[in-house]
Amino acid sequence: MKQKALFISFEGCEGSGKSTQSKFLYNWLLSKNLKVLLTREPGGTDSAEAIRQILLNKHIKFDDISQLLLHFVSRNEHVNDVIRPHLEQNYIVICDRYIDSTMAYQGYGSGINLSLIKDLHKSIISNLIPDLTFVLNVSLEQCLRRIQKKQNTEDRYENLGQEFHESVAKGFLEIAKENPHRCVLVDASQSIETTELLIQEKVFKILSTQ
Repeated sequence: MKQKALFISFEGCEGSGKSTQSKFLYNWLLSKNLKVLLTREPGGTDSAEAIRQILLNKHIKFDDISQLLLHFVSRNEHVNDVIRPHLEQNYIVICDRYIDSTMAYQGYGSGINLSLIKDLHKSIISNLIPDLTFVLNVSLEQCLRRIQKKQNTEDRYENLGQEFHESVAKGFLEIAKENPHRCVLVDASQSIETTELLIQEKVFKILSTQ
């Protein structure tokens, strides 16, 4: 496999397994002696991680637009200080959540105008979009069971109701449908090992043809 810049994001509902699979891919690429960075959103820098703690704290109340803007403050720090510099050094950057999560959660879930979110991403982030996005698709029932097992009673998003999570799930499916050039919809209800191999095969194919 050749070493060239590649921006990969992992998306999906709470409990879909995206964080697990992003770590698996990171370790697999490291084993191939490739330069690879694993990061996450919201977060990725000290300032963005501080914003993450505020955003996920269910006890701190925000208007929906305020939440959206905080996500973009965090992303601006993350992109400028971490993602772009590593891509410029030909790293493979793997990000656990990115703009599609904002579209799904703040757009489809909270009802903020999708055009506003797209315009903010274009103007603030210069429209930096992943080359490849894995959208992990699991039944809402399975996701909710996984959330309940975690018992994270302080997470703002994990504590939102079923109707919200249904809207988010539909949002991710719609995003994948609208962006077939970069989005790969993965049936993550399969075994972790099967899902891992499917993701590896897709990335291997892309790197082999660069």
